[in-house]
Amino acid sequence: FYFFVGMGINSFLLRGWWFPTPADPTLAEMGKNLKEAMKMLEDSQRRTEEENGKKVVSGDIPGPLQGSGQDMVSILQLVQNLMHGDEDEEPQSTRIQNIGEQGHMALLGHSLGAYISTLDKEKLRKLTTRILSDTTLWLCRIFRYENGCAYFHEEEREGLAKICRLAIHSRYEDFVVDGFDVLYNKKPVIYLSAAARPGLGQYLCNQLGLPFPCLCRVPCNTMFGSQHQMDVAFLEKLIKDDIERGRLPLLLVANAGTVAVGHTDKIGRLKELCDQYGIWLHVEGVNLATLALGYVSSSVLAATKCDSMTMTPGPWLGLPAVPAVTLYKHDDPALTLVAGLTSNKPADKLRALPLWLSLQYLGLDGIVERIKHACQLSQRLQENLKKVNHIKLLVEDELSSPVVVFRFFQELTGSDPVFKAVLAPNMAPPTVGRERHSCDVLNRWLGEQLKQLVPVSGLTVMDLEVEGTCVRFSPLMTAAVLGTRGEDVDQLVACIQSKLPVLTCTLQLREEFKQEVEGTAGLLYVDDPNWPGIGVVRYEHANDDKSSLKSDPEGEKIHAGLLKKLNELESDLTFKMGPEYKSMKSCLYIGMTSDDTDISELVETIVVTAREIEENSRLLENMTEVVRKGIQEAQVELQKANEERLLEEGVLRQIPVVGSVLNWFSPVQALQKGRTFNLTAGSLESTEPIYVYKAQGAGVTPPPTPSSIRTKQKLPGQKPFKRSLRGSDALSETSSVSHIEDLEKVEQLSGGPEHITLEATSPEGHPGAPTPQKDDQTEALQKAAQHPDDHPQVEEPESLR
Repeated sequence: FYFFVGMGINSFLLRGWWFPTPADPTLAEMGKNLKEAMKMLEDSQRRTEEENGKKVVSGDIPGPLQGSGQDMVSILQLVQNLMHGDEDEEPQSTRIQNIGEQGHMALLGHSLGAYISTLDKEKLRKLTTRILSDTTLWLCRIFRYENGCAYFHEEEREGLAKICRLAIHSRYEDFVVDGFDVLYNKKPVIYLSAAARPGLGQYLCNQLGLPFPCLCRVPCNTMFGSQHQMDVAFLEKLIKDDIERGRLPLLLVANAGTVAVGHTDKIGRLKELCDQYGIWLHVEGVNLATLALGYVSSSVLAATKCDSMTMTPGPWLGLPAVPAVTLYKHDDPALTLVAGLTSNKPADKLRALPLWLSLQYLGLDGIVERIKHACQLSQRLQENLKKVNHIKLLVEDELSSPVVVFRFFQELTGSDPVFKAVLAPNMAPPTVGRERHSCDVLNRWLGEQLKQLVPVSGLTVMDLEVEGTCVRFSPLMTAAVLGTRGEDVDQLVACIQSKLPVLTCTLQLREEFKQEVEGTAGLLYVDDPNWPGIGVVRYEHANDDKSSLKSDPEGEKIHAGLLKKLNELESDLTFKMGPEYKSMKSCLYIGMTSDDTDISELVETIVVTAREIEENSRLLENMTEVVRKGIQEAQVELQKANEERLLEEGVLRQIPVVGSVLNWFSPVQALQKGRTFNLTAGSLESTEPIYVYKAQGAGVTPPPTPSSIRTKQKLPGQKPFKRSLRGSDALSETSSVSHIEDLEKVEQLSGGPEHITLEATSPEGHPGAPTPQKDDQTEALQKAAQHPDDHPQVEEPESLR
């Protein structure tokens, strides 16, 4: 305590914070001594740290920050491990972004922007103004949006939120002064299409602080035109109703290529309607990229007359880390500054630097070529899929759309078109819903398979409200990034054609499999709507409680053995085990199948194999208790037999020396009494018949267990569950007869260990104990094996080869 107090006083005195000169010589001397002592301690500690080669590190500091820092190689190696993960881990996605030289230019822009920000303010202001003005001019000229301004933003929806804020300031003159009181008196209304991207309306309300009633969802066409285009007539009716209620129609968001299927709204008609009622028109969508081409459809070309549009040139041109752009037209710079569309900060203006560098590197020809290539890929896929049966295109009316959406479908039962037309309206709604859901599950399976087979295609699986589950190909958003080529589109079409037979046959055999399972005792059909295979089945064992949904250990064990047996057959079918829907009980899931699958044989094999596993498990469970009781009973019988032999022979014969002499003079002629335990019958029997007839009796023969191996004979090389080929009936009959005869011969020559013999032997080994003799047939076989030349060679049955 005095040490630290003196050190503190010394620091005050020496630095002159308290008195200019020490008032007490003793106190000054004490401070001097403390200073020298502290210097000695610090020098000693410094020498220790230098010897150890490290500094004192706090336990709260992470590992990489300890010591004198890491070198560049170690830091880059750490970044690489974090990016790609461990080598043992499986990759999360098969898509690999193709970063070319234009991508390197975009990445260089971020580093260059950080370096430019260190310049002095005047040079930085001039440079950022030049970059922003050049990029805005180039984008407006390329995409035919004259006299527009640009706002660059990282979040794709952020530009629309700023545009809504600008529209509010434009329509409400007193909004800056009165705030939300103006909005309360006259509520603004933002109109969104029913086909807009999910969550867009909620995002706008959260950013603007508006309640959800300020959003108005405009339905799409239901009777005429595309089902994904905004209904203009219904929109006009909604606008009139809002005006009558005292609301203010503020902004309309139109689509030039919907997120789902790439449909374009009637932008020209919507622009006329917005001009009539003073509504701000904002357009977004992937089809805006086609404005850079020489030929543009009239519906997309009308977007150049809108008030604002949001574009994403990064995915279109394959540029990573490039901001989105919102082009708009407005004459009041003060309002744009208040809305946040313009900024005086140089860092905000430097957002355009990566795009400024990339556009110069690509040039106009490179930009047009990439967009044109993506459109050609979509047209190529669309033309090829029109020739494929059971594939339905959802964007057939818009040939200029760069989005292709297709779906697998199956015609209703019956080949007559009139019959189909009559059947569809009269079909029960549950039946239609079940068939629709089955097709959705198969389409989801098809999409996942195609994504794995052709990862560079950039396919996505989506669910539409009317059509159901579909597969989407949008090359404008993926082709430049993944490097998709025309050969990849051809490979995609070939993969689709290869998967169609499996889809059609699986859908057709589902009902047959269900009927076959319901007609088989011991099997329960499980309706799992999310399984793309032919069906789900569960084996009901003897102790299965059907009314309980709790876990069933015995059933799980049987299903696990059943799954193992079926996978050992090496068939074309895939088998999996999983829990039943809303249940903990195990089931057998059967995967996709082809047209030559024999459903009856499949179901028969499942039930027979499950019964065999159940019987074997019961036999093994009861074997322990039965054998234990049998051994105890045998021990008791053998003990009684030893006591009886002792009484018959006398005590003298049990003495070693005396017993040998007596046995030599008067040998005892007595059969050894033993016991044999029959595992099949579960009974204890005497061994006297064994020594009389010199062979073990068969005892009680168990009934033959049905086996799926003998149910149907297979041709050489034919896999299980395959239908027999035509013209092979006679061959199969003769082969089956010979095969059964061979099996009977083998069974006659072979014997099973059905008995366990328990013998009672004396400690010295009784000389009169009989010696087990071999069976005549077994002895003959051994002699034939030792001297093959003396015996005629017997041909081996075909079934044993």
